[in-house]
Amino acid sequence: MPSGHRVFAQYAHAPNALGYCGPPGSERLQAVACGAAPDTDVVALAKQFSGAWPYQEVIARLAGIPDPLDERVVRAYWTSDELSDRVDRAEFGAALLARLASQAGHYWKHLTEDLLGEAAPTHNFHVFGVYPWSRLLDTGMPQPLQVLDSCRIRWGEVVGIDHDRAVVRSRRLSWDGTRLSLGPEQDDPADYRVPEGAFVADLTVGDRVAVHWDFVCDRLDPDRVDRLRGQTEWQLAQTNQRLLRRATLTPTSRKRTDTNVSPLP
Repeated sequence: MPSGHRVFAQYAHAPNALGYCGPPGSERLQAVACGAAPDTDVVALAKQFSGAWPYQEVIARLAGIPDPLDERVVRAYWTSDELSDRVDRAEFGAALLARLASQAGHYWKHLTEDLLGEAAPTHNFHVFGVYPWSRLLDTGMPQPLQVLDSCRIRWGEVVGIDHDRAVVRSRRLSWDGTRLSLGPEQDDPADYRVPEGAFVADLTVGDRVAVHWDFVCDRLDPDRVDRLRGQTEWQLAQTNQRLLRRATLTPTSRKRTDTNVSPLP
């Protein structure tokens, strides 16, 4: 099985299993993420992820890589790496927004050129910039912050483990009413096993890991942790600038209404 296929399955599994994106039948991705089911058509499955797939196609094209599931492309999108640095952000943003424009609906009218300043070839841009959730933080509802924090890929250290769950020490997302930031470290449970096995072989206390929707999906070396941290902090800074501009234009707080509550991603 190509390495990029397994890495894609590792990161895409959790939201797919929850029914948020991708095709039904998450057990196929689970098996691939565990290194099994080599005959699974991962390309066909990946093309049904309306979020990740357009990014990986655009990244691959701009980088001159023929396969959107090449491991370099997959990692560039989900956690940021050297390839993310090489892709021109302005060119990427313009190509991506043109691609997504045809999918835009009532909750996606914000996909305009105003977003180009915060565009990046990563999952973080999709979470904070493309998804509408950051625009719902000022409703006072807890759901937008919970979704943003769960949907982003966060890094952490395994500080406890048993047969079914790990305890991961990480910095969760915080909202003080005006800006997003990473809060102090805290310990939270995270699943790491599925019926087919574990995505991370021989997971142990002290491992640095990636967590997506409270599922341990990958082991990270120090360089990957640093890159993910740096890209996350950069994306948060761009998002906060946009939120500040918006607050300046509309200083009154918004209230929860049926028209400003978006469905889950």
